[in-house]
Amino acid sequence: MSNENNRYDVNQIQILEGLEAVRKRPGMYIGSTGKKGLHHLVFEVVDNSVDEASAGYCKEIMVIIQEGNYITVIDDGRGIPVKIHPKMNLPAVEVVLTLLHAGGKFGGEGYKVSGGLHGVGLSVVNALSEFLEVEIKRDGGIYSQQYQRGKPVTKLKKTGSTAENGTRISFLADSNIFEEVIFDFDYLTQRLRELAFLNKGLKVTLRDERQEQVREEVFCYEGGIKSFISYLNRAKDVVHKEPIYFNRTLKDCELELAIQYHTGYNELIYSFANNIHTYEGGSHEFGFKSSLTRLINDYARKYNLLKDSESNLSGEDIREGIAAVISVKIRDPQFEGQTKTKLGNPEVRGIVDSLIYKEMGHYLEENPTIAKKIVEKSLYAYRAREAAKKARELTRRKNALEITNLPGKLADCSSRDPSISELYLVEGDSAGGSAKQGRDRRFQAILPLRGKILNVEKARLDKILSNNEIRTIITALGTGISEDFDLKKARYHKIIIMTDADVDGSHIRILLLTFFYRYMKSLIEAGYIYIAQPPLFKVKKGKEEQYFYTDHQLEGFYNKVGRNGYSLQRYKGLGEMNPIQLWDTTMNPETRTILQVNLMDAIEADNIFSILMGDKVEPRRQFIEEHAHDVRNLDI
Repeated sequence: MSNENNRYDVNQIQILEGLEAVRKRPGMYIGSTGKKGLHHLVFEVVDNSVDEASAGYCKEIMVIIQEGNYITVIDDGRGIPVKIHPKMNLPAVEVVLTLLHAGGKFGGEGYKVSGGLHGVGLSVVNALSEFLEVEIKRDGGIYSQQYQRGKPVTKLKKTGSTAENGTRISFLADSNIFEEVIFDFDYLTQRLRELAFLNKGLKVTLRDERQEQVREEVFCYEGGIKSFISYLNRAKDVVHKEPIYFNRTLKDCELELAIQYHTGYNELIYSFANNIHTYEGGSHEFGFKSSLTRLINDYARKYNLLKDSESNLSGEDIREGIAAVISVKIRDPQFEGQTKTKLGNPEVRGIVDSLIYKEMGHYLEENPTIAKKIVEKSLYAYRAREAAKKARELTRRKNALEITNLPGKLADCSSRDPSISELYLVEGDSAGGSAKQGRDRRFQAILPLRGKILNVEKARLDKILSNNEIRTIITALGTGISEDFDLKKARYHKIIIMTDADVDGSHIRILLLTFFYRYMKSLIEAGYIYIAQPPLFKVKKGKEEQYFYTDHQLEGFYNKVGRNGYSLQRYKGLGEMNPIQLWDTTMNPETRTILQVNLMDAIEADNIFSILMGDKVEPRRQFIEEHAHDVRNLDI
């Protein structure tokens, strides 16, 4: 072929210099250019300050969100070095900010432990910022330099003298790179609180100056991860008052562990490596789980708490109702990817396993009452799991095409392609009837739900699986549940919760979300769960009809055109809409609004579900009082 466009030769080989590669493929370095990637910029800067704290040189970190969504991060660490780098013939700070894989974390004595092992943090933030300014206090002077889109626009200059030390970095994320440059105070709060828990005594302040009323949160925990455990369990009844805690070092690996069992049924395990939250776990988490399982079984056998005729307790049994924080600090961590979600160091698994078996073994021997409670709780879980096995059989589908196994009240779609298929979970038979008539049968399935499903926050799996409505949902989805769950078997890639816009509808919605979060979290993580947004009002004048979804929208309409001649209908329930109206307003992909449920912060999500759906009344009352002013309509 002689077409010029098909030629592939030396002229097509491009070399991206400096930080061009970061701007060309930002997702490779920060995961995405959406909300998560945007906030990752802040965490990259903060992580460098936290590394200073871990090294013993930083006591305070402040993060400020300024007008226009400028971010400023200030610490009182040693300050980035400013002297000329002997190899690059540039100030060291400029090397750090403009060259990938340049920093004090590659085996030198700058940091024995750090999270930013790749040395790309600050340079990536610089590359993806429209503007960045650094100010450093060290060696008796104040030094500053400015950058635009990764390139220095001023030389490093001394602007004053001081006896203080520290670094201040201010940046404006590049709107040409990110989908939207708006920082979420609450999202930043979760990570900064987490870092304060992980670094005992470190003061971390988050300040939002974008509104006239300045908002500020200060985090400082002398109890470290013991305080973290108390925070996680604050809405739960605990089995033992004081968390089990120890901090030990073996072979250059420092392990800090805190455990506290609660009377609920879900497990909470949060693992960290060098202050980085390893969402996908890794070798340290594997070591913890295997050691705990072996230890509890050995203890139960030793004291005849587990009968000879009974098989060993599974890890799932032993971890029922556990809240655990595992934090390791190692010299050369191996993470998977720049966003560092999984620890890969194989030697860490053995070290963690050995330390936990030894130290927690001592604890159980010295605290037999607590040990017995843990074993008894595990035994109850074991017996319930055996009962749940039988119940699970009722929810299994051998093949997604075996329509005869589907629940009778499910009005399925004709499509067998999950990627385009939608399942509406609809409150009540009346609304279900309208939805069945109004839907597009080719790709929309309808499952009416009768009343409120079981509150899974207060029940074990065997009881959950005996609930007809839940069993119907599981069977319709085709994924199985718990240890049988398989996301690939999902029959629909859009599962839309459609309930009335009233108190009962909100309750049903949160019951369903609690169920999905506790037992099918992968559906949320995959982006398969949605919430329908039915209208609250219909305004009519002659043949003209308009729908409004909030009081604010309705008032805005009236302010614009006046109220004369318009009749107003408020929808108290989905059943008040006929099939055509329901299709036009809530189900038609061309005109509807649906909200995708995402999981930006698992710790806070778990906390909210525990508060709203758990047994404790006081945390729920306090939550409602604190957030009542935020409510526009009853939704989650």
